[in-house]
Amino acid sequence: MDAQGRGRADNIDPADQWVLNPNTGEYELRLTPSAPQSPVPGPRKPAPPGAGGNRETSAPEIPGQRRRRAEPEPPAGRRSRRQPVKKKSKAKKVLLWTGGTMAFVLVAASAAGYLYIKHLNDNITSVSDDGASTGGFSKDKAINLLIIGTDKRTGSGNEGYGDAGSVGHADTTILLHISKDRSNATALSIPRDLIVDVPDCQTQQSDGSEKVIAGTENVRFNTSLGQDGRTASCTVRTVTELTGVQADNFMVADFNAVKTLTDAVGGVEVCLAKDIDDSDSHLKLSKGTHNISGETALAFVRTRHSVGFGGDLSRIQLQQQFLSALMRKLSSNSTLTSPTKLLKLAEVGTKALTVDSQLDSIGKLKDLGLELGKLNPKNLTFTTIPVLDNPAEKVKATVVLNDTKAPAVFQAIKDDVSFTAVKKKQAQASKDAAAARLEGSKSAASAVRVRILNGGAPPGSAQETLSWLQNQEGVLKSENAGNADAELGKTTLEYAPDQADQARELASLMGLSGSAMKPGKSVVNSQGLPAITLTLGKDFQGAGVSLTTPTKAPDVDSKTTADKVTCAK
Repeated sequence: MDAQGRGRADNIDPADQWVLNPNTGEYELRLTPSAPQSPVPGPRKPAPPGAGGNRETSAPEIPGQRRRRAEPEPPAGRRSRRQPVKKKSKAKKVLLWTGGTMAFVLVAASAAGYLYIKHLNDNITSVSDDGASTGGFSKDKAINLLIIGTDKRTGSGNEGYGDAGSVGHADTTILLHISKDRSNATALSIPRDLIVDVPDCQTQQSDGSEKVIAGTENVRFNTSLGQDGRTASCTVRTVTELTGVQADNFMVADFNAVKTLTDAVGGVEVCLAKDIDDSDSHLKLSKGTHNISGETALAFVRTRHSVGFGGDLSRIQLQQQFLSALMRKLSSNSTLTSPTKLLKLAEVGTKALTVDSQLDSIGKLKDLGLELGKLNPKNLTFTTIPVLDNPAEKVKATVVLNDTKAPAVFQAIKDDVSFTAVKKKQAQASKDAAAARLEGSKSAASAVRVRILNGGAPPGSAQETLSWLQNQEGVLKSENAGNADAELGKTTLEYAPDQADQARELASLMGLSGSAMKPGKSVVNSQGLPAITLTLGKDFQGAGVSLTTPTKAPDVDSKTTADKVTCAK
């Protein structure tokens, strides 16, 4: 090493001496400023005499590397044809490598996700709905889900609770109605000791064969499942017969489901207004608030002798409190933000529940879960079918339907009426406009000229309405115009502006709401005269039966919402 470079070799990174020549696109060695070097690449100058060889001062010879001849510098005013070559930086190389690795990870994760979803699908147990349900829920309609808790003593986790080997009953049954706009829901408990008629039930047997199980009259509701080989589809048919509401889907949970689901979410919080020590259910808890899971949770929902009047109706209140607590826990941040809990819940849930054949995949269950997830717990109302003690019994063991209150509850569910004060999504201006159509003068019934069409009502409804209007209401200028071109869910009344007074009179007679009135145009009747058009929809229930949908829920004996913590007495 010469004196000029002495002491600097250890401080200079060789890579720093190689720089990109923008004119050639090549990296060239640049020595220290005092070292001889070529200022700008150009025509190679011959070596001074005696210098020996053809060594260039611009760059050293690198063993094994082919030397590139420098190109002449272009004349002034002309651009070189050779463009600079961009070389990938170290950072870009790292990004490319990382991206490739990430792509591999994503593919691997997708494969693992597929396998896990397949695993969850394999967990699901489904049974045929035997045509008892509507065929499955729809995202754009109200949802009716029947939840059935069975007290069977067979299967893992269900033994040791007495009645060994029992196939079980419909011990706890709830009809969950989720409104069309998902703003509210009603959970209607059906007492297991309610006297009902169980209809004939077509049931798919374990060997795939079909069997019609004969119905029975005046029996406990809980016999709609398990007894005489009945499956959950028989319970669905019984609920339809009882309430007039047909379930879209159903789920069945056993004792083990209660234990494992509460374990999966880390327990649920319940409250007692007194100490309980129940030898039958084995529930032993002090007064106050408790976080319960597993066997304790099961004992809680089975307890009845130590609360209220000691019967099934008192136990229903405990079950509603438990489900409210479970709802709050499922919607809490502690559950939703914990991947561990969510995965455990998916694992346990798919094993614990038996679903109908329309919910036999994790994808369908996920879609249902997303719809349920739109609910606010404060708008989920728990109530019970209005009942009375069975008057035929001296020792009260069963209950019968309260015919004064129950029909209004069933109708409210069918009409999608909320049992809580919920601000509907429909614009207030739109509701006000519909209500305004009923306001104003009315013509005499004898002046109403109307054509009646059947647009989805039972056969003969148009003629029935015609006879009622003419014979009882004095609407003599009316005629049966046959079937409409399409079926309607709701009855409508279309009229021209100058026929509004006739329309208001007919709406009053029919009990139509403002939303049923459709301002439009008149039609010509069989006599060539202008007339308004009444189209009877699927909501038609008979001549003279009001078609005004109630906007207020009926009175019920008791109700609570899922956001409230109540203490069992």
